[in-house]
Amino acid sequence: MSTQIVRKLFNVAEYHKMIEAGVLHEDDRLELLGGEIVAMSPIGSRHAACVDRLNRLFTKRLGDSVIVRVQNPVELSDESEPQPDLSLLKPRTDFYSEAHPQSSDIYLLVEVADTTAAYDRRVKLPFYAKAGIPEVWLIDLEAEKIEVYREPSAQGYRQMQTVERGQSLRIQAFPEIELKAEEILG
Repeated sequence: MSTQIVRKLFNVAEYHKMIEAGVLHEDDRLELLGGEIVAMSPIGSRHAACVDRLNRLFTKRLGDSVIVRVQNPVELSDESEPQPDLSLLKPRTDFYSEAHPQSSDIYLLVEVADTTAAYDRRVKLPFYAKAGIPEVWLIDLEAEKIEVYREPSAQGYRQMQTVERGQSLRIQAFPEIELKAEEILG
């Protein structure tokens, strides 16, 4: 006799109610992906340093033309509210105080991975592509490379470029800004 395992999937509203009720805590390293509550990996020192470097670079180079968000939620759908390491958002005077940013508010999402690159490629990137996020960077600290994903579709990203030390890259929404791989990787 076979047993079928049934999963209970949650939507964003239910996820927020669990936080409000104290079932989940805001400080828990969790995110909602496709209705499933997923525990995120702990942040190591290399990961934190890379996020801090990017935060400084983006803030200095882009100034008031964006809101730089660090490890805060974005709402991709009714079933997905991930917390990318960095988000470059369209500026708003309320700084998204009424609701988390949605796909149309996002210029760029960045995931920094010291041990989770394969997971990010296999699980998170498809959610970003389906949501129409125009550009995602996956910074693979172990391999010391930056993967740039563009042209989202329901099947995934149609374009991927790998940037390594000695090379530079540009943000699609701000092509006048050039960043060297070393500035990001450290």
